[in-house]
Amino acid sequence: MSSLHMRKPSGEHAVPYETLEISQEENLQIIRLNRPEKMNAFTLTMANELLLALDAADEDDSVRAVIFTGNGRAFCAGMDLAPSGNVFGLDENIDANSPEMEKNRDTGGKVVLRMFRMKKPLIAAVNGASVGVGTTMQLPMDVRIASPFAKFGFVFSQRGISLESCASWFLPRLVGLPKALEWSFRGHVFGAEEALAGGLISEIVEADALLDRAKEIARGFTDSTSMMSVAINRQLLWRMMGAAHPMEAHKIDSRTMLHTSTRDGKEGVQSFLEKRDPDFKDMLAKGPPEGLDWDAEPPFE
Repeated sequence: MSSLHMRKPSGEHAVPYETLEISQEENLQIIRLNRPEKMNAFTLTMANELLLALDAADEDDSVRAVIFTGNGRAFCAGMDLAPSGNVFGLDENIDANSPEMEKNRDTGGKVVLRMFRMKKPLIAAVNGASVGVGTTMQLPMDVRIASPFAKFGFVFSQRGISLESCASWFLPRLVGLPKALEWSFRGHVFGAEEALAGGLISEIVEADALLDRAKEIARGFTDSTSMMSVAINRQLLWRMMGAAHPMEAHKIDSRTMLHTSTRDGKEGVQSFLEKRDPDFKDMLAKGPPEGLDWDAEPPFE
């Protein structure tokens, strides 16, 4: 295992992460939220460091999948609320209709939008309490598993605030509108069994086996698969959920099929016919196929 405790360089010196602990095991990166004394409560610093870590993982072709978990007994106990002033650190003097609203963008929303654009599978191994943004940050991840001690909660109605982190887009697509409405209206904290029954998580795993199970799932995505194929398929499936017509998918996947058929597709077919493991070489660093802008994002207005 290699440890990656340093974020992007500042001048000539690498700067250590304050709120994350990052390690790599072969081609799997593990990001641990690392404020255990505060139950890994979410802060602006954590948000900024997550953005840096996600950028770095996406740009590194040695990373095939990313696993998120928490150090200590919590995954993320929600936002670390400010004791004075605006509880979320927002500038209350900014007009919501002015261009200055860019400065007041929801911090969790910026993180999940970056997760949405990722080309690598994301897996949440929820080891303990995860409420508020601790739950909503998991929604753009591809797999969510939890220990029996995990807690979840879209607690916003009980705090007098709205859903955040783009949860109104992600949650009903994952669990259906009726369940999304129920959880959002009630604002209660619920356990792993309810999360499993509602479709928020896919498995409950004993705490001492949770991270190993997450690695097993990740290796199922990365062993003998094309990095480019996985990246394209992730982007197609997430982005096409919001498409107005299947023609949108047809236009893009006709082009991605052309791209892949002339690269890893050739190797995939040949290795199948020769009954050997494939040797895929189409790296993400070479960029996306024509017709797929996997970094596209509408402007914040």
